[in-house]
Amino acid sequence: MPTAKSSITYFYIVVGWILWCTLHSTLISITVTEYMKRKLGSDFRFYRIFYNMASVITLIPLLIYSRRVREAPIFYWEGPLAIIQILLLAGSIYLFIAGGRHYSWTQFSGIAQIRTERINGSLCNCDSFVVSDIHQIIRHPWYLGGIMIVWAVNLNVSTILINIIISVYFVVGAFLEERKLVREFGDNYRKYQQTVSMLFPWQWLKSKI
Repeated sequence: MPTAKSSITYFYIVVGWILWCTLHSTLISITVTEYMKRKLGSDFRFYRIFYNMASVITLIPLLIYSRRVREAPIFYWEGPLAIIQILLLAGSIYLFIAGGRHYSWTQFSGIAQIRTERINGSLCNCDSFVVSDIHQIIRHPWYLGGIMIVWAVNLNVSTILINIIISVYFVVGAFLEERKLVREFGDNYRKYQQTVSMLFPWQWLKSKI
């Protein structure tokens, strides 16, 4: 059983990660971004890069505090399970690379917005809705890759708590991004939703069986 001291430590970790995930999602939500567009006008082109900087700055102390909680793992990826760990890591790397081909890294960083003063709800590098490569199988490869990679480590209590929060955050993030994509691409994206699964490629697998 955890001691009182370790229990409060877990509490701080859980609260910290929930607050960071909530802040991260809120700042990029449609409600907040539309409000900031009205308030900032042309200066809104700097919002994305501010958002990225604020996310990193607030994440660093949280990571440092979480790493200071040194515990012995209660679950190891060893023996036959090591194969699953390798598959999770390899799969996540593939999803990040394949998904990255469809996204604009300059728009993700905020540089494109500053150069062009054009703000899109999505991060794709296209002016119209286009489905290609990995996005014919799954709608949000980065979110699935994120979930896979955080679990591909030896697990202790604090890691399990953090991973649960991050996994929920990725799922919620996928739903929030869907709202932006529907707003930007309308019926084209709604039709896409009906044929391609969000996170796990159920519909793709079903079509192959």
